[in-house]
Order: sequence, then C-alpha cells, then structure tokens
Amino acid sequence: MNFRLNYLFWRIAYALVVEKKYRIITLSSNHQELWLENFSEKKAPLIRLLRYDLDWGNWVKRDIELTSLNAEKIRKSFGKRNLSVTNVYVSQYPPVDDYEHFFREPYVFPNTKRTDVHSYLIDESNGQSRTEGFLSLIDDTKGMWSLKEEYSDTEVQVLKEMVLTNASKQVEKERSLFKNGKPFFTNFFIVVQLIIFGLLEMNGGSQNPETLIKYGAKYNPLILDGEWWRFITPIFLHIGFLHLLMNTLALYFLGSAVERIYGRGRFLFIYLFSGITGTLGSFVFTSNLSAGASGAIFGCFGALLYFGATHPGTFFRTMGMNVIAVIILNLILGFTIPGIDNAGHIGGLIGGFLATGIVHFPKKKKWLSQILYMFLSAAIVSASLFVGFGGFGRSLNSETINGLAQQRIEDQDFEEAASMLSEVVKDGEPNAQTYFLLSYVEIKQGDINNAETHLRKAIEIEPEFHEAHYNLALVLGDKADLKTALTHAKKALELNPKEKSYQQLVDRLEEQL
Repeated sequence: MNFRLNYLFWRIAYALVVEKKYRIITLSSNHQELWLENFSEKKAPLIRLLRYDLDWGNWVKRDIELTSLNAEKIRKSFGKRNLSVTNVYVSQYPPVDDYEHFFREPYVFPNTKRTDVHSYLIDESNGQSRTEGFLSLIDDTKGMWSLKEEYSDTEVQVLKEMVLTNASKQVEKERSLFKNGKPFFTNFFIVVQLIIFGLLEMNGGSQNPETLIKYGAKYNPLILDGEWWRFITPIFLHIGFLHLLMNTLALYFLGSAVERIYGRGRFLFIYLFSGITGTLGSFVFTSNLSAGASGAIFGCFGALLYFGATHPGTFFRTMGMNVIAVIILNLILGFTIPGIDNAGHIGGLIGGFLATGIVHFPKKKKWLSQILYMFLSAAIVSASLFVGFGGFGRSLNSETINGLAQQRIEDQDFEEAASMLSEVVKDGEPNAQTYFLLSYVEIKQGDINNAETHLRKAIEIEPEFHEAHYNLALVLGDKADLKTALTHAKKALELNPKEKSYQQLVDRLEEQL
C-alpha cells in the first residue's frame, strides 16, 4: 500500500500545528478530517484539512456547502464579523467529472454572506506543487519540503503522533490558564455580604437610608467630610433582598472564573480595587446614596476582558461572546432603567481591567506593561478624586435627602430635617417632595408663610400632588383665605376621592363660607 498521501496529509498538519501554531478545534473519529484555527494568520485564520479520495464533482459541491455551514457556526462562536476558510482536500485522484470551477472561485455562505470558503485540491499528480502553493498562503517557508516516492505506515503513524501530541499539549496549556486557584475569596466575600445584609435587616432594614449610611453606604456629603472609608464599605452592603440575590449569583459565577484564572491574591486585589473605582465613579457622577458589590462584579467583567485581550482565541472559544453580551446588556439596562448606578458599573469595569493589567497573570511578568497600567490607574484615580472633591461630588441628590429627612421627621427631629432640606433647596436640585417635606417641618415649627411658599412650589412642580393641595388648604384656612383654601381642598378631593379627610375639609370650608 502507498502511504505517500497519508504522510502528506499529516506533514501538512505538522506544518500547521507544530510550526505555525495552529490549534486543532475539531478532529474526526477516523482522524481523516481536521479543523484548525489561528486568527493571527490573517490570510488563513481557519483551515479545514480532509484526507479523502474524491469520486464525483457533486460530492465536492455538497461537501463545500456543508463546510461553509460549519464555518458559519464557528464564525458566530468566535464573534467574527467575516471569516475566510481555507478548505484543503488531499485525494489520490481528482473527481472523474467536471469539478474545476469548485476550486476556481470561493463559495460564499448564502444566508449571511459573511463566510467564504476557498477550496484547494492536492492529489497524487500535483502533491508537491499544490502543497507548496497552499503553504505559501500562510507564508510558511519551512513548508517547501520534498516528498519521497514511498512511505511506510510506521512513518505515517510517527508523524501523526507528533501532531496529535503537540495539539494535546496546546490544549493542556490552554486549560492550565483556568487552574491558577480555587475560589476561596469569592466564597469569603459571599459569606461576608450575607452576614452584613443580616445585620442591616436587624438594625433598621437594608432599604432604610439612615441604616445604610450608618453602616457605610456611599453618601457624598460624608465622603466630602473626610469619611474616605466609604469608598470601600459600600462593596459589602446591599439594598434589599433582590439586590443581594442578583449580586451574590453574579459574584459566584464571575468571581469563581476570575479567581481560577488569576489566583487568590490577584483576585483579591482586582475585586477590591474595582469595587473602589466603582464607588469612585458613582461619587464623581451621581449624588445618589448607593451601595452594593456591582462595581466589584463589573471589575470581574473587566478582568475577563483583559483575559480576552491577551488570549483572544481561548477567550472566544470559551466565554467571549457571552461575557461581551452580558456587559452590553447590563450597560444598556443601566442607561434606560432609573435607579441603576451605571457610573459605578462603568467605574468598576474600567478599574477591573486596569487592576488586572497591574497584576497580569500568575508566573508571567510583563514589567513595562504592568508599570504603565499602574501609572495609568494612579492618574485616573487621582483625576477622579480631584473632580469629585472639586465639585461634581458635592451635588446633593434630592431623593436621598428626602428619605433621610423623612426619617428625621418620624423621629421628631424637625430642626435637622429642616437643615437638610434647606441645603438641597439652596445648593441641589429639589423636587416636589423636597418642598412638601420642608413645608411640613415649617408647619410644625410654626413658620406658616414659608410653608405656604414651599407648598405652592411643590404644586407648581407636580400639579397633581394631592397631599400638597390638602396641606396648602389647611395653611390657607389658618390664614383666613377660605376661598382659595376651598379651591385646593376640592382639588385634593378630585385627585384622591377616597380620602375621607379631604371630604371633611371641603365640607368644613363650605360651611365657613
């Protein structure tokens, strides 16, 4: 038996796998078909190599169509916009009928037009020249080797074993990237945030603004007063059970992956640094009271993106498109759904990427790159602190202050509530609720004139604010402006006809008139 073509098949595979560092992504059970990729090779990023003795041209046509379908699936899995496939047949003879046109022009996948298949035929009559022509496509000068007339089965098996052994080592090397540590700190942080959530619930509730501030939530006024630790403590606090559940699940899956890739110590640094940069981003761009591990979790996304930037082939083969899709989806939701701290998410994402650049991978050093990432991180953090403490972080969020003031009112601390609300009116962006709460405090303090002014502003901002109409009617009634008071009382009743106190006030004012 002539094993020359079998040897040629594996010699081509050897040139691709061993010399050109292609990776085998599919190997048929009979070892006659190989799919190989190396996306750094722009001319031939994906190669399909088939050892098969061709018979009819129609079979070639169907096989090329099937090859394009499989290549299209690979294109999607790797997230490529377009993909060119080099399809190589090693056959003893060419097809017996008309076939040349299948090798003359590339076949384009009809559905998307994004995948094209360039086919080559290497047979007994043209093995040497066609092989050299194909290998020149990938600039392989080492491929210009000569073939003997005959080869033994032993020679073929030795060459085949060399190829498969080398491919196996490549796979093992790739797998080793995910074996740098077990998720110790991931589990540790999950336990910590569960314990702290329990403490919040037992001491006022995890959705109580005052409780959150007491336990270290991000609150700009106190950060500006020097409580710098609030850049760290929000990482471990969560607002409500759903917030805790979503972040705990995200940390379990993402944190585990990142800790396995980078190891315990590096994961600890990445997680905490990105949590801090997430809080810093929130501090600079939003005045909302905020808490949660979202910034640190987005930092894990940033670490995975760094992995993708350094090992793109492995990244897209394993998790790439899923990671990118989830990041994009979360950012879109952050920009469209009120209440999501997208500034914190983006800050964490950037921080995670930078932190990973600083520590790089275990047992691998890129000192110049790591130093550059370190200086870049220091520059971004310093600039953010300068901007935050210089003005952006000083803006007052009305919703947060309203919640805190409401708590002060319930505690009968009217002076503190008035001080907080007045500061928003003076330096922030007060809403209708701000003016309403301030008027309530002023009524309690006997300041009727200012209460009337602020109630009118609340109604001006929110004309259907029935509680404001009712309180204004009470204030005007005390000032003997019964006609105007009746107008606002009727408006309150119109907006909320089920409220008995509104009807009672209307009846009383009508009797007085």
